[in-house]
Amino acid sequence: MSGNVYDELKERGFVAQVSDEGAVRKMVGGKPITFYVGFDSTATSLHAGSLVPIMAMIHLRRAGHRAIGVVGGGTTMVGDPSGKTEMRQMLDEETIRAQGRTLHIQLARYLRFDGTGAIAVDNADWLLPLNYIQFLRDIGRHFSVNRMLATEAYKLRLEKGLSFIEFNYQLLQAYDYLTLFREYGCTLQMGGDDQWGNILAGVDLIRRIEGATVEALTFPLLTTASGAKMGKTAQGAVWLDAGQFSPYDFYQYWVNCDDRDAGRFLRLFTLLPLEEVKLLEALKDSEINEAKRVLAFEATKITHGEKAAEEARAASAAAFGGKVVSVQGNAGGKVDVIGDVTVLPTTAIARTRLESGISPAELFTEVGLTPSRREAKRLIEQGGLYVNEERINSLERLLTIKDVGSDGLLLKAGKKKIHRVVIG
Repeated sequence: MSGNVYDELKERGFVAQVSDEGAVRKMVGGKPITFYVGFDSTATSLHAGSLVPIMAMIHLRRAGHRAIGVVGGGTTMVGDPSGKTEMRQMLDEETIRAQGRTLHIQLARYLRFDGTGAIAVDNADWLLPLNYIQFLRDIGRHFSVNRMLATEAYKLRLEKGLSFIEFNYQLLQAYDYLTLFREYGCTLQMGGDDQWGNILAGVDLIRRIEGATVEALTFPLLTTASGAKMGKTAQGAVWLDAGQFSPYDFYQYWVNCDDRDAGRFLRLFTLLPLEEVKLLEALKDSEINEAKRVLAFEATKITHGEKAAEEARAASAAAFGGKVVSVQGNAGGKVDVIGDVTVLPTTAIARTRLESGISPAELFTEVGLTPSRREAKRLIEQGGLYVNEERINSLERLLTIKDVGSDGLLLKAGKKKIHRVVIG
């Protein structure tokens, strides 16, 4: 990578706030430093919104800096109030530990924890053994309640009620930074922009206790051009775990993004050179679809691997009428072959259900293409539901065993949502 990695992060859109821009630029443009990002163990998988910090870590890792991926087994026991209007659900320690292990496995796919260029740690290792009274004496005395209440994270929660346990979160996150500074020489903490107050608290704590200067950088909290939260769909979160959100669905999430988001997402969620990204950004009208296909392939490759990305691209082309590859024909010429539909999201149903007939509204809702039967019926009336590329024109239409082809039943809602049903 040529140039200063800070300039690349900024041009790609990763920088929201920074403690001292000149100092951070000089820091990451020189000899290797150690930086960290924390991920609380609140679920069994990270989601697409988590890719913003992960991709920033990849860029810094590629520039030769050492990454620390911190799973928050300790902080999750308390619950981060940042960006939340209500208190998070309290999880038991066993669940938090188990979820933390899965998150470390996920992070390893991106960061390659080798003990030198990237390190994996769990803050439960130093937070859970703390003596509370000693912690208050050593750490708590450096915090001003007035200053804490002025931060956005706490101001938002004060309107609906902030529990005392959550009020401790900022102290614990600051103590994380202090611990990582002492143990690993970590001098840069990064996180979402809602973490700005918490990260600065760590910067201040290190200055007060160690007399050292460390830095902070936050990423923008992304929404799509339509205003939706990044990484959310009508069906829920876009999980990074293939078992919870298939590579095909992951690919479709990106390829179906708003045209206005394509360039921004190419900068953030791919490793393509900026020169190539700018060429794709310049595409207009229907040509922007090519930029979105590149985005979808590159983003899927980073998260699920090149083979899964190729399969998802082929399945998408097959589902929506694209020709994906040419092979040698019997007569010696080249023949276009449609992609493999077996990698489409698939549900198996009993033969007896199709033998007796099943309403499209029931089946489309069951496989998740429509949120309710009422919505499915509305789409039928508007001509928006298809089976095997045939529009369903009547509410009285039943799907039967006669509709099952060699590829099963191909159900399509609108132009972009498709699901395959087979007999199981």
